[in-house]
Amino acid sequence: MQRTAEEERAIAERIKRESARGPSSAEVELRLLQLKYDALLAGAAAPARSNANLFKSVCSTDLLFLMDTTGSMGAYIESAKKQVKSIMEDITAAFFDEATVRIAVVGYKDHKDKPNIQFLDFTPDVEKVRKFLDEFKATGGDDEPEDVLGGIRQALNATWQQQTRCIIHIADAPPHGRNLHDVLGAGSIAAGRDDYIEPGSEPHKLSYEPLMKQMVGLNINYALLRINKSTDRMAYRFLRAYASNANSPSCKLLRTNVYSDEARRFISDQLRGSSSRRGSRASGLQLEEVQLGTTYNALRHLVVKSVTSSASRTAVRATEGGGFGKGIDPALEAIKEDEDDGWDDTYVDVDPCPPRWDRPEWLDDTLVAEAFSTDLAVGYVGGTRTLDDMMDSDDNMNSRITTTELTIHKRSVPFAQGAMRVAAYARTAACTNKLVVKTFKKGGKRLAHLVEDMWCQALCKAFALEFNALLFGKDEAAHALDFIMVTCLKPKSAVMTGNILDAECLTLEPYIEGEYVKYNSNSGYVNEDLDPSHEEINNAAQAFSHFTFERSKGRFLISDLQGVGSLLTDPAIHAKDPQRFKLADTNLGEAGFKFFFSTHTCNAVCEKLELKSTAKMIMTGNYEFRETWPGVVDVASNTLTSLTPVCCSNKLCSRIVKVATANKMPEFPGYYWCDACWPQLTESKVRLMCVGSGAHHDFEVSKFFYESQGQMLPRMCPGHREDVDFVPKKMLAGWTGAEGESGKENGGAEGGSGKGFVKAIFGCMGLLERGRRRREREKKVVTLPIVRIEIED
Repeated sequence: MQRTAEEERAIAERIKRESARGPSSAEVELRLLQLKYDALLAGAAAPARSNANLFKSVCSTDLLFLMDTTGSMGAYIESAKKQVKSIMEDITAAFFDEATVRIAVVGYKDHKDKPNIQFLDFTPDVEKVRKFLDEFKATGGDDEPEDVLGGIRQALNATWQQQTRCIIHIADAPPHGRNLHDVLGAGSIAAGRDDYIEPGSEPHKLSYEPLMKQMVGLNINYALLRINKSTDRMAYRFLRAYASNANSPSCKLLRTNVYSDEARRFISDQLRGSSSRRGSRASGLQLEEVQLGTTYNALRHLVVKSVTSSASRTAVRATEGGGFGKGIDPALEAIKEDEDDGWDDTYVDVDPCPPRWDRPEWLDDTLVAEAFSTDLAVGYVGGTRTLDDMMDSDDNMNSRITTTELTIHKRSVPFAQGAMRVAAYARTAACTNKLVVKTFKKGGKRLAHLVEDMWCQALCKAFALEFNALLFGKDEAAHALDFIMVTCLKPKSAVMTGNILDAECLTLEPYIEGEYVKYNSNSGYVNEDLDPSHEEINNAAQAFSHFTFERSKGRFLISDLQGVGSLLTDPAIHAKDPQRFKLADTNLGEAGFKFFFSTHTCNAVCEKLELKSTAKMIMTGNYEFRETWPGVVDVASNTLTSLTPVCCSNKLCSRIVKVATANKMPEFPGYYWCDACWPQLTESKVRLMCVGSGAHHDFEVSKFFYESQGQMLPRMCPGHREDVDFVPKKMLAGWTGAEGESGKENGGAEGGSGKGFVKAIFGCMGLLERGRRRREREKKVVTLPIVRIEIED
């Protein structure tokens, strides 16, 4: 039966409409070639990392002991005298003998004592410090309070020079003034007398608020070694003043402090009310109260711990482009907003209302974009491990990038904003997973930088696959970790300039719901303030960082671990090779290794993994690593076992699942699906018209499957696809069945002949070759990718 002209036109329109849903194979290859080229250019243009002296400069420390030297403090003065040399040795050892450590001492009594203040300015000479401490006599004191504020003023006037600055305050009595101690009620002063009860009535007329403000301005960390409860109110008042002046500080009191609950509420209110402020708690200054009590021998340990913690925070401030981290804005906990390269004061209206995922029309904006994602199928192809391949070369990372076009339905008004980006709820056209689109307010990172971030997440995922496999049978449920995967987007509406770097760039990633926690930083910070519910994951996170160094034999170390529970995001990779992850600001190279080991203490998970590398090896440069890593495949058959962890085959998800428990479908052999993605394979099935030879006919296809693989929808039925092993000319023309302008509209470069794409590809390759020659002249050798595409005449 012959079709009418009208039927033929309808078929042609349908084919045209369906063929416009994605790029042609040749266009895909061209995009990837262009991306690789731009990445090479960005890498060549990026300055070499200058982290050679970073560790030394950051960890060099000015440490000032602020001590009450009245009659009740004799034992503590003797303890400080005996332990000061060990404290100096421990600090220098913790920093691998690279840091300069200077010590100063301020001793104070009360106003009527002579001398009232004794002061030794900073010196690296330990013997000089000990001799000065010998001059202290534990005498004096009349009423209960002492001249604490006078001592603090003298401490602030010392010659502070090093980047890491710490005051260690040892006291068993509060300052003068009713606002800094409790004369009556809980925590009352035993003698119940204060000769200068009114604030500011002391002879020097000092008050604590300006002193705390000055302390913050000098970037000094403060630690009170608590002996008894008489200093509780002082600690609380100091905390409030310190936190009010500092940029995202970490401030905490002991739970035994009678004001601890009030302090926690105050800090919580500060964080909620400071959504426009910069920084993260891992990068801010630190005020802490630590229990010393009557255990004089604990002094050495507490001081060293306080100094190393302060140094890690100094490192963050010295190296970060800024971090919009835990606690700044509750809405951002789900997306881990970071500030990247700077601070943008642009304010964007946000919608704080909860998402309405059950109302499709609520996602009121549609974005069509070129999408780049990473293919991280668990790989033992030909007996070669995926992780080893990825560690060996950036080329192996490049080979795993795929591209397609995504239609994304998103909320036009973002739900949160950080320093540089805004985040909006989103979903793709063929997937019901909850996603987030992050958009730069202005400027920001370009696509090559975002792709390197994508590589970073992929390498972390590969490490996590092995980490989890090694822990199977060893409490793996409590210690298994996962990383989200990021997709990079270039909107189709962006102005095309011939260089992909100049287009507006976005990222698409899973929406994470829950309480956001930072476990460690890229510069030695370790979160030790988590409640017991996070203890196992925290131990796993610290061990994972150590594992990545061990498994890579000292080539990489992954840190800056943060996320919701065991699902982590935005990690940092330190690379020994200065050419790897060159565009990442958080890559501190070998300095990053030192920061990690300066604060790392191996835990039970490290022991289960039999990790051998230690901080001492950093000092000597002689490393010992575990040599064998049991595989997670059947060695004889080179096949996956039931215990093998694999990624969900949806690239926009990639959640780690076990082979044994993953969902599988005969229609898609070799693919594994998490519980959320599996039903969408059948729910998204549609019928398309085959454009193969012969009579027109329909075939069924899962839109979700092809979107999940970063592939365009097939234009031929399975039977016809089996016969094709080249790129047909008609595909280059967008499968319109016509040449000329329609080909241009649907993927063709110069009508339907396909010659435009060939010309574009070889033109791009010509640019690559000219760039290679130029870099050779400049003695910059870059390996260029070669793409071969067969064209049917």
